[in-house]
Amino acid sequence: MINKYTCQNGVRIVLEQIPTVRSVAIGIWIGTGSRNENQQTNGISHFLEHMFFKGTKTRTAKEIAESFDSIGGQVNAFTSKEYTCYYAKVLDTHSKMALDVLADMFFNSTFVEEELVKERNVVLEEIKMYEDTPDDIVHDLLGRAVYEDHPLGYPILGTEETLNTFTGESLKNYIHERYTPENVVVSIAGNVPESFIKEVENYFGYYQGGSKEAKESTPVFHSNRISRKKETEQAHLCIGFEGLKVGHEDVYSLITLNNILGGSMSSRLFQEVREQRGLAYSVFSYHSAYLDSGMVTIYGGTGAKQLDVLFDTIQETLEKLKQTGITEKELTNSKEQLKGSLMLSLESTNSRMSRNGKNELLLKRHRSLDEIIEQIDSVTKESVDEMARKVFTDKFSVALISPNGELPKKLT
Repeated sequence: MINKYTCQNGVRIVLEQIPTVRSVAIGIWIGTGSRNENQQTNGISHFLEHMFFKGTKTRTAKEIAESFDSIGGQVNAFTSKEYTCYYAKVLDTHSKMALDVLADMFFNSTFVEEELVKERNVVLEEIKMYEDTPDDIVHDLLGRAVYEDHPLGYPILGTEETLNTFTGESLKNYIHERYTPENVVVSIAGNVPESFIKEVENYFGYYQGGSKEAKESTPVFHSNRISRKKETEQAHLCIGFEGLKVGHEDVYSLITLNNILGGSMSSRLFQEVREQRGLAYSVFSYHSAYLDSGMVTIYGGTGAKQLDVLFDTIQETLEKLKQTGITEKELTNSKEQLKGSLMLSLESTNSRMSRNGKNELLLKRHRSLDEIIEQIDSVTKESVDEMARKVFTDKFSVALISPNGELPKKLT
């Protein structure tokens, strides 16, 4: 049972009581990420996430860490394209303390210059570490190819240039503009009473923020080719097709299709590219859904000399999928995989907290497990086959990182 409560200032609280566990997960979800930035502020959402752990008016950075270590709890955060989340998982007996520390970080972080300087260097090292993982960078490169100058194509980490411009004042201004009450969801899952909603309201239910900004511009899907030369052992290839936005009525047909294509070890790409031809160790596909757009990505890493064969194999796999469609066995297996994955994920209070937080933030609704399973079961062979023909067209973008930076011959 999910209880939802909206505070007088607009903050939404979502509580799922699970009396059979001894843990509680608490997440503060804010509807802002790299797509809400511009070229000058790119990376500020992520940098702010880091700075929330660097001390408040009453706690040092070490005391924040010790607060959770001393009770065997966990605290962390992450930034995405469209939201930021600060969360903790603790024993149910420590739920009030965890809420107090998270609220202290949210409202009372000091952003002193000394800590700003240190954390800038930490994030710079994070960017350098990211640069050393071409199989990660290539996905950002694809985002730039698909969305060009739209903020959805910006890297979440930002750049060294933008990072050096952030100050305590600019962070506070960003909080005022984006961390507005109507843009915040507090999600709790675990063994706490319903009265815990009141505890959350006492912290988050009365503050005020800036005025809500105008709606962001809708991104346009572009068909581009981007390549980058880098000293690597492999060529890292990403192909992007236009997908569906969050909450689209046909999304389960697309998720089922993606699972069959490259979402598991029995998928067509894994079997054809890795098992049959031995072209890659890592090959997979996934769907990214945003508020107003989406993208299906196919990734494969192989030796530079095999890049043309890898690209041709992927294209042949897609063409066969469009021409002959999926089998009934693939449909059944994929649907069972999706249902199994959903059920297994919900055995964790952290997963339930995340699911509820994202649903409230992005969809403003919560479907029961029975409703979701019903939607998965309603997917048909015909709907998946039609989705394959719609998605895998000649309109696609390609990103490549390789030792020579040379795109597959069919793209040049």
